[in-house]
This record gives sequence, structure tokens and C-alpha cells, in this order.
Amino acid sequence: MSPDPPRPLVEARDLSRSYRLGEALVPAIRGVTLVVRPGEFVALRGPSGSGKTTLLNLLGLLDRPDGGEVRVEGRPGEGLTENERSDLRRDRFGFVFQTFNLIPVLTAEENVSYPLALAGADVAERRDRARELLAAVGLPEKAGVRPDLLSGGQRQRVAIARALANRPSIVFADEPTASLDSRTAEGILDLMRDFNASRGVAFLFATHDPRVVERARRIVSLHDGEIEGDETVA
Repeated sequence: MSPDPPRPLVEARDLSRSYRLGEALVPAIRGVTLVVRPGEFVALRGPSGSGKTTLLNLLGLLDRPDGGEVRVEGRPGEGLTENERSDLRRDRFGFVFQTFNLIPVLTAEENVSYPLALAGADVAERRDRARELLAAVGLPEKAGVRPDLLSGGQRQRVAIARALANRPSIVFADEPTASLDSRTAEGILDLMRDFNASRGVAFLFATHDPRVVERARRIVSLHDGEIEGDETVA
């Protein structure tokens, strides 16, 4: 008798979301049902405009659906207050954006430790955790450097370290390799696979980059706001 699968980290149940464009109402997500479990490494694949970012934002509680439901570790997202949603994003989720979203006036170390400051960690814990993560992403010597003096790949590594600061269960990564050259992108993806394998962090990528898809252990294909394929690969 096979063991029961682990409880989902996040799940979408018949999700829909539309946006108004002038007088028209444009559907971005239509009837999507999806489950992501602990330790998964999932590529959400699709062309531009297929609804990938919208679905990522809904699952990450950055947006609310028009219909259907998002659940986080069994808890319905719709019943949560804004403060509860914010606490879940801070404590359980990490986010990596293609534009990095680093705070320009803060150093790399301060950017990484910022989520810990929001969580109320003391100064020593913030410093030690930030330095540990900067070392893990290969940037220990950049702790005191501000983002404008870092390369694109270095900024993305700092963003990954920041996403991992609060030891999240899952990291949502929106086109994390879009602005990177091939060599840097390969290093970033290897780094994420290492964190997935060694620390059990789940990753969900919104991407149309074949380099990301090649490394995924599960590929979910999205087209015109609907899932048209869901494949687990070796």
C-alpha cells in the first residue's frame, strides 16, 4: 500500500481571473485547478499572455481570484484577512521577480535581511542569516555593496537569497532568467535546484525559457488561461 502524498503547499481550485481593458473584460485565467506539494520543482510553461504571472500572483496571495479558490496548506485564502495574507507571504512564501525588486538604498546584506526585519528578528540573527545566504549564493564579498554596483546575475542571486531568508516552504519565481545571459541563467537555475534538493524548498516558476523547463521535475503547460498539460519528468 503506497503512502498518501504529502499535503499540498498551495492549490488552485477552479480559479478564474479577468482584467478590464477599456470596455472589454479580458480573461487571464479560466477554470484552473493545480496542486503544488512540498519539495516540488515545477515549471509553469506558456507563451506571453497565457496567464502564467496571473496564476503565480493568485497562488502567492498577491492577488485575489474572481472565482474559485486558493488554499495554502489546507487553509482557504479567501477567508484570510489582509494581515493574515501578508503574514503567510512573509513566513511561508519567497518571491523572485524578473526585475529583481531589490531596494536600491540598501546593501546586499540589508536587502537579504529585510524580510527578517519585518518578521521581528534581532539584529544578530538578521546579520548571520543574510551572510549565510549570501555565501550560499556565492556572493559573500558583496554583502556591503548596493544593487546598482552589482551585475544582473549578482542582483538575481541577492534576490534569491532574500527569497530564502525566512526559510519559506515555497518560492514563486516569475521569469527569473528573462534578463540574464545564458551562462548566468544556467548558474541561477543550478543554484535553485541545489536549494530544492538540499533544503527541500519547493519552487514554482512562471517561464517560457526552455532552460528552466529542461531542469524542471514537473511541467505544467498553460495556454490562453487554461492548463493544457501537466507532466512529471524524471
